[in-house]
Amino acid sequence: MKLDKVRWGIIGCGDVTEVKSGPAFQKVNNSELVAVMRRTGELAKDYAERHQVPKWYDDADQLINDPDVNAIYIATPPGSHKEYTLKAARAGKPVYVEKPMARNYAECQEMIAACEKAGIPLYVAYYRRAQARFLKIKELLENGAIGEVRFVSATQYQMDFEAGKQPEQLSWRVQPELAGGGLFFDLASHTLDIFDFLLGPITSVQGIASNQAGYYSAEDIVSGTFLFESGVHGVGKWCFTAFENEDINEIIGSKGKITFSTFGNEPIRLTTEQGTEEWSFERPQHVHQPLVETIVSDLTSESSACPSTGMSGARTNWVMGEMVKNYYQ
Repeated sequence: MKLDKVRWGIIGCGDVTEVKSGPAFQKVNNSELVAVMRRTGELAKDYAERHQVPKWYDDADQLINDPDVNAIYIATPPGSHKEYTLKAARAGKPVYVEKPMARNYAECQEMIAACEKAGIPLYVAYYRRAQARFLKIKELLENGAIGEVRFVSATQYQMDFEAGKQPEQLSWRVQPELAGGGLFFDLASHTLDIFDFLLGPITSVQGIASNQAGYYSAEDIVSGTFLFESGVHGVGKWCFTAFENEDINEIIGSKGKITFSTFGNEPIRLTTEQGTEEWSFERPQHVHQPLVETIVSDLTSESSACPSTGMSGARTNWVMGEMVKNYYQ
């Protein structure tokens, strides 16, 4: 059954919802944000008042079962994604869940099965799939700008972050019971998902994960190789206790290469025998908005425009799990 208008409820109205996602639900046609929930009621109330949201709750079950809410956005840490997705599925309400989709691939599979049984769609917040910057890269690949794709490489390293060094105030992002792993799960998931979007599924993975700095229990360095279903090879290295920040991806083909970052806003660069071309894009004010537009289109029309589903999100969790399994076994 298609919706006349998507009336969103947010579970977990924390920092990510302030600018990145929350306002998008109110700016997209046929979409509105009608309720928010946070365990601390005063914070939920404050968010609702600042963003002109009619209702607020300190209990997720009340939001999920609110008859005015017909779609759920889960913006909590991954540790509770499965729980809230299953509850939303039982209530028959479509789900948009933050990335990574869950703590591990098994949880993703449970989420997919629950939504399929309930007959509701499941979307995952890998919002880069709908942004013009990454659609341009896909266009270049599909038009043969670099010939046949041979291999890809991803390099990301960054300096220590303070919330990872203070045991008494440790960020959820480096607590495996909440995040599934360390910063690799939070950040590398975006790159691996974009590779999936651009080049198709990864079907074989080998990786090594370690903790070198000893600030927390999660892994802080990961390196690995992977093979796409298409035969394209890939290599990646991620370190989160380095001396500086770096973020660079390359897609190498038989006639050229495409260079881009996952998190930066540097121009996309195409290098061939003819020289170098670059394309620059303005970052969206609300980075989720292009993807939310595709979700709302799906829910209110006969389209199937959203490129980020439970199936694609689960594939990224599987790849990450294979990368770090030596560390957590």
